[in-house]
Amino acid sequence: MSTTEPRPPVIPKVGGPMPEGRRPDWFHVPAPGGSHTRFEELRDSLRELDLHTVCEEAQCPNIGECWNGGTGTIMLLGDTCTRGCKFCAVKTSQAPPPADPFEPLKTAEAVARWGINYVVLTSVDRDDMPDGGADHFAQTVEYIKLRKPEMLVECLVSDFRGDLAAVERLATSGLDVYAHNVETVERLQKYVRDKRASYTQSLRVLAHAKAAQPTVYTKTSLMLGLGEEEEEVLEAMRDMRAHNVDVLTLGQYLRPTDHHLAVVEYVTPEKFDFFRKKGEEMGFKYVASGPLVRSSYKAGEFFLENELKRVKAERTAEQEAMA
Repeated sequence: MSTTEPRPPVIPKVGGPMPEGRRPDWFHVPAPGGSHTRFEELRDSLRELDLHTVCEEAQCPNIGECWNGGTGTIMLLGDTCTRGCKFCAVKTSQAPPPADPFEPLKTAEAVARWGINYVVLTSVDRDDMPDGGADHFAQTVEYIKLRKPEMLVECLVSDFRGDLAAVERLATSGLDVYAHNVETVERLQKYVRDKRASYTQSLRVLAHAKAAQPTVYTKTSLMLGLGEEEEEVLEAMRDMRAHNVDVLTLGQYLRPTDHHLAVVEYVTPEKFDFFRKKGEEMGFKYVASGPLVRSSYKAGEFFLENELKRVKAERTAEQEAMA
């Protein structure tokens, strides 16, 4: 009979101990650069139009790879969040500056000139706005589709405080992918996310987006390395599938500053591959899983982009056959 006692559940903490030794070598990525790269073109265009990207604000390590690879990510509604999640480097305030009413038009203009084929629209949380900014997002999608109908648009958004009418407004605006991040397993929600967010609310939002517009792909993300157990991750994945989530990304949590949650462990590429295979077995249409994967990481991934185009072509053929 074993006398080994089970390990107590791990809780991530600000100021907690970091894993011993140097960061594993699988986290090394090339810095964006070189002359006349698409990265520089997108960056300069954003500056000209006074637009922000979460890639820069949240200090994402993959900015060069994604931007040079044909995916752009624009952060709407300013650069100041009304929530204070313990993993995020975006600045916060309960009274951020008002949203720019011309931003939807400016964003459509930027996207049309870039020559990219997949754009991700995301934002800070705006609990100060009546609908959390859902109509602002929806207008942006509508303007983009008006300017460039073939553009694939993903919106990575907040939970809109659980306002299902706001969720429905965006889900039916013409976007292709409705993304909202669960962020972490159920047990760790209160330690990682702002108290206004919750595991149940996030899943309900994702389910309603799919119910409101069944042709939209729903997508969510989990950060690993915060003390979660393997079975907790698998349980979260099963819950996501039960709420009709189509696409899942899993990546390593990396502490942006010393004032954010410490990393509990660096999850190996082999473990990420294990979760990818499990996700595929559960029926997700697509799973991106790796140490440097982020929720909008390579959003124009070959599979997802071509899957969306395939489905659109089938619907067009069906409509023409019925005409």
